Amino acid sequence: MKKNKASVNHLANIKGRKIEFNFQGGNVTSDAGSLLLRQADLKIGLTKRLVEVMDDTRVQGQVEHTQHQMLMQRVYAIALGHEDVNDQDSLRKDIGFQTIVGKDSLLASNSTVCRFENRATPEWAWEGHKVLVETFISSFKTPPEELILDFDATNDSVHGKQIGGYYNGYYKEHCFLPLYVFCGSQLLVAYLSGSNTDGAKNSRVILSLLVKRFREVWPDVKIIFRGDGGFCRHRFLRWCEKSNIQYIVGLAKNSVLKNKTRILTALVEARFEYLEEKQKIFETLKYGAKKWEKERKVVAKAEHNSKGPNLRFIVTNLAGSGKELYENIYCARGDMENRIKEQQLHLFADRTSCTDWYANQFRLLLSSYAYVLLETIRRLGLRGTELEKAQCSTIRLKLLKIGAVIIKNTRRVRFLMTTGYPYKSLFSKVLEALSSA
Repeated sequence: MKKNKASVNHLANIKGRKIEFNFQGGNVTSDAGSLLLRQADLKIGLTKRLVEVMDDTRVQGQVEHTQHQMLMQRVYAIALGHEDVNDQDSLRKDIGFQTIVGKDSLLASNSTVCRFENRATPEWAWEGHKVLVETFISSFKTPPEELILDFDATNDSVHGKQIGGYYNGYYKEHCFLPLYVFCGSQLLVAYLSGSNTDGAKNSRVILSLLVKRFREVWPDVKIIFRGDGGFCRHRFLRWCEKSNIQYIVGLAKNSVLKNKTRILTALVEARFEYLEEKQKIFETLKYGAKKWEKERKVVAKAEHNSKGPNLRFIVTNLAGSGKELYENIYCARGDMENRIKEQQLHLFADRTSCTDWYANQFRLLLSSYAYVLLETIRRLGLRGTELEKAQCSTIRLKLLKIGAVIIKNTRRVRFLMTTGYPYKSLFSKVLEALSSA
């Protein structure tokens, strides 16, 4: 009998050579850089901590895939750019992916992973957030002098008639309104909320829990709350003052504030007309809204350019000049918006398409855990390199999506990466940094 030959496909010749391709190359992966994800996970103990606080109600004698393996499978896949549960049906056959998850056989199927997600409970959400906070605390070798906590809510479009999905007039769509908290580039909270409530709802409770925990481990740390005008609530500001928390928050303009700064706006407009270039002036003043029990420090920024006037205000109890407070401290919160974009655009935090509320909260957290691993690679492995400020998608493209032939036997698994890989030295540097004690 004739042996079946692998089908060979031909393309147009190049320089007189035939170009052929088939799918008989053996065990090859396109995600060899996932070794960095596993090393980052081992470094901070993220998934190990998480699985310890997640109850498993399955009959253990009939379990083929452990909860830890499925958690790693889902988080690593998101970090690698595989956003859907359906992707697991192809990934489960990838020997390289099996290796980093710690299995020698097929990984969990999409239906098994889906059932895993839908077992999520309120306790998983609570304990999962505690792990995020404890991971953040463990990242400091010495107590920090100051922590700036950035709060912001964003829209997350719903995918049908889901629990908690309402029409939001500001975003003009049916959506959720998750609340994020970052400290620098490190993620602390990803709290799913319905869009039929104030975006700042529960922010005081969340801040108080964070402050309580941080002061348990760092009694002398200075804590600054930073947010846009959506978080300017008089009870919130009063609570911050009583709790010895500094704040710098956006303040919506009104007729009283406009009247107080009319000379300032006239001056900046006159300068613009005379010099014909953008002008900007800052002024510090005292202001008390009707519901406020006292006057507070307000910084006004009057700007005039070719598009017309631009008047903005912030309220704060921080010391310093208006220009310094506004430009160096308040405007820095804009970087948090980049981090949220990373979550939604690069790590698929908006794939909250489950029917159950807590399954969607868990999906939001899965994307958050993927972000934590990539941020660990950036913070610990890429410091001082050309990629130290790279976004998650760039880290994925240049350091994780690497082709490799895999040779596996009873003694070892070898990842033979392409000789022409342009970031060899950087990859080795990152791996060494993540492997150090």
